[in-house]
Amino acid sequence: MSSPLLAGLDPGRSKCGLVLADAAASRVLQAAILPPEASRELLQRWRRQGLEQLVLGDGTGSRSWQAPLTALGLTVLLVDERGSTLAARQRYWQLGERSGWRRWLPAGLRLPPRDIDDVVAQLLLERHLERPLARQAQPPLRSVPAP
Repeated sequence: MSSPLLAGLDPGRSKCGLVLADAAASRVLQAAILPPEASRELLQRWRRQGLEQLVLGDGTGSRSWQAPLTALGLTVLLVDERGSTLAARQRYWQLGERSGWRRWLPAGLRLPPRDIDDVVAQLLLERHLERPLARQAQPPLRSVPAP
């Protein structure tokens, strides 16, 4: 029987978005925005916790990640990442309650007040699973400067 743990990765040169989810319960367990090296370390830790599969966008930036992820013993599942950043902006607002003056702005004018790389990773997972994942309102683990 395979593990219900599933990770999503939105790779970048300076920072990566990651989420670890319990696919059976349809919920995000942990989210992070980290530099690439710290992202690899976190994935290794998740691997020791039972992670076996990782969802990765099929864009150009993901090619350099495929071999190292496979070397960690992860099965890499590619998913179409076209439009994921714009879709993640909308998904960000669905995940948390709008507060303050932002709630009065039309949806097209709202920009998230933080980096959303972790939300992109979650969106990639949701595309793969073909269903939304629940998430507690907690900030992602970070080791990169906030914008």
